Amino acid sequence: MPWPKETRYLGKSAPRVDAPAKVTGRAKFTSDMVPAGLLYGAILRSRWPAARIKSVDLSKAKSAPGIKAAILAKEGEFDINYYGQEIAAVAGASRQAVLDALALIVVNATPRPFVVKELDAIKPDAPSVSAGKPNLGFGQAKNSGDVDAAFASAAAVIEGNYSTPIEFHHPLESHGHTVAWEGDEMTAWSSTQAVFGCRTAFSGALGVPQNKIRVICEHMGGGFGSKFNPGAEGILCARLAQAAGAPVKLMLTRFEQALAVGNRPSSYQKIKLAADASGKLTAFQLESFGTPGFSSGVSNAGGSGGASFPAPYIYKPEATRIKQGSVAVNAGQSCAMRAPGHPVASAGIEAALDDLAAKLGMDPVEIRLKNDPSEIRRREYELGRERFDWKQKYHKPGATPGPIKVGIGCAGAAWMNGNRPSQCELQANPDGTVEVRIGTQDLGTGSRTVVQVVAAEMLGLELSAIDVQVGDTSFPFSGPSGGSTTTVSITPAVYDACENVLAELKKASGIDDPRGAKWKEACGKLRNMPLRVIGRWREGLSTGGACGVQFAEVEVDTETGFVKLRKILVVQDCGLVVNKLTCESQINGGVIMGIGYALYESRVMDRASGVVLNPNFETYKLPGAADIPPIDILLLDMPERGVIGVGEPCTIPTASAIANAVANAIGVRVGSLPITPDKVLAALGKVPPAVRDATATLELSNAFATVAALPAVARNTTLS
Repeated sequence: MPWPKETRYLGKSAPRVDAPAKVTGRAKFTSDMVPAGLLYGAILRSRWPAARIKSVDLSKAKSAPGIKAAILAKEGEFDINYYGQEIAAVAGASRQAVLDALALIVVNATPRPFVVKELDAIKPDAPSVSAGKPNLGFGQAKNSGDVDAAFASAAAVIEGNYSTPIEFHHPLESHGHTVAWEGDEMTAWSSTQAVFGCRTAFSGALGVPQNKIRVICEHMGGGFGSKFNPGAEGILCARLAQAAGAPVKLMLTRFEQALAVGNRPSSYQKIKLAADASGKLTAFQLESFGTPGFSSGVSNAGGSGGASFPAPYIYKPEATRIKQGSVAVNAGQSCAMRAPGHPVASAGIEAALDDLAAKLGMDPVEIRLKNDPSEIRRREYELGRERFDWKQKYHKPGATPGPIKVGIGCAGAAWMNGNRPSQCELQANPDGTVEVRIGTQDLGTGSRTVVQVVAAEMLGLELSAIDVQVGDTSFPFSGPSGGSTTTVSITPAVYDACENVLAELKKASGIDDPRGAKWKEACGKLRNMPLRVIGRWREGLSTGGACGVQFAEVEVDTETGFVKLRKILVVQDCGLVVNKLTCESQINGGVIMGIGYALYESRVMDRASGVVLNPNFETYKLPGAADIPPIDILLLDMPERGVIGVGEPCTIPTASAIANAVANAIGVRVGSLPITPDKVLAALGKVPPAVRDATATLELSNAFATVAALPAVARNTTLS
């Protein structure tokens, strides 16, 4: 890789360039934009989980005080598929005027039967979510090897049921847009992971040429996969602004976030796993389903919206039998969420692998070293085992004396990120300052800082000499921020721009090497005309494929069921570390997200009304500062591999490592995430039978019996 070997900034810890603006409140987010004459927008959402909308009367809303526009989400009759689906939208002079007007809209609807929970939806008498079709559909089974023979000859076989919950998209900044029109030209300030993707979507939905649309995202408060397009709220905001002839701001509430912006799909996994006497995996069988919402199409493994996932993930048994499906419910659709499919896959296979190790009497690290095909990941396990004091801490499951049980667990991850070609513009000014403009958006992960670090390193300048501007479709193209592709896409473009400007400056100034101490002198010879160049993504500066392992230590109070995290160790390969500080920040964020998945987060639906019962930060539990243990990060800096994205792989194994640590502590498996106190006590047999029978653990054990009992037509449908 042509990155410099001796560095001043690369691989070091540079502070975030946008930190002063954020801590002082000067940073402008979508909701901070206040163009002259701004109106407020809001959406009328369905109060029915399933219905046929016959007509919508907006006349009273349009004539309400302060209201400037009211529009329909769809023309004519249409179906409602979930509580919270968009019906209409209004814009007015104040938030209160808009809320009052929403109450004046008359909707003529015919309610229909509905079902909102997966295990209800798979029952034979459940109402059909989609036009008489079976709610449960399975994709084509995938088989390799002689599975039955491998199980028959195995030294050890385990069977287990594991489940993962619906996880909400709750970034600190909610979804939203501020849109203004000037004649036939539109400007949208959007909270988005893809300014160019938003522009394309706006153009298609509104019938406006792309050169008439500008999308800006100066700062944003997180996306995690749910903000690649404007969403229904963005299109409605743009239409309201057009109808009102004035700018409109439409930001979603937490309740709306829980209903309509997407989520991580759930999973119910029945796994059978076998190994020979040495611990080598010989057979793997999976039957799984989950819900992606009201549409039950089975996507490809790891896809952005379906309930299927890569299986058996990072391991390679000799024989496999895999059948995955999805079940439709009357709830909002799933969408990509940080490492889509992978935390779900990890939760099942890593738990099964630990359960198999326990049956064989093997150390969980040893069984992974025996079966992991990745040389890098095996090295990470060995490094982590030593740093974590694994050999000193490990004990047989449940062996800690007393009511407070201590346990440790581990898990691995893989992520095959690629790149999305980007461009950037670099301008060298006569006074020696540098401006870098690139269309990428900074989700809060530090993309501005990464650009600044690379430019300062390549040009031999102080960080303060580099001004970075991002998040605007008027800048050179860059792709969406997702799939751990941002840094691997933008850094080669900045590198290329720096080489191009050095070559041009050499010609213009006559100075052979204008970097560093000679830079200002060389720029001075430009006289009054800045030198502007374009950089493009180049082969050989970044690669795909990241491995990582994590270790967790917990203590479990067997009298209350409470799980306390003691420590998490992350061993992560990341190629060339561009900025150590922001890289570690990404990993901290991924681990915290994994802690939420393991212990706290789960959508709760009301069977009777179809409403999400825990839509906000009071009732939807996220990890707080007191819930986060010390996070020890060991980075495998491998400059020879070039730049590699780490945003996704660092969140994949966290929940699995925690779940395995809990099982090691108490001696029994809690197979259902999140691992809440009631589930721990149920697993330990410390709750009354009536309570235990209502737990997710028993529901999970009954789920596949229900599936097996369904008529073939209801459980073998192949969906595209």
